Amino acid sequence: MAKTQLNVRVDEGTARAARERALERGMSVNRYIEELVRQDTGEVGHTFVDAAADFMKQYESVFADEFGTDREGSRPVDRAGHHESAREGRR
Repeated sequence: MAKTQLNVRVDEGTARAARERALERGMSVNRYIEELVRQDTGEVGHTFVDAAADFMKQYESVFADEFGTDREGSRPVDRAGHHESAREGRR
């Protein structure tokens, strides 16, 4: 992707904060500001949601096997009150 240069004027406190935060994250100030803009415009959030949806599509059957499909979050429980999948892991 082609890059465009922007010149931005900020007060010294803001510039210092940007440098410190970028350093803490191990990235350049340019990259830090670019990430902030992406977050603000929702690009990062959309990417995360799309990736999570793809993950769930790929592993839907695994989750259904582990947790069941009767109701959200349910797992079969034996007479002793143990989740069946936990018991199977101890065998």
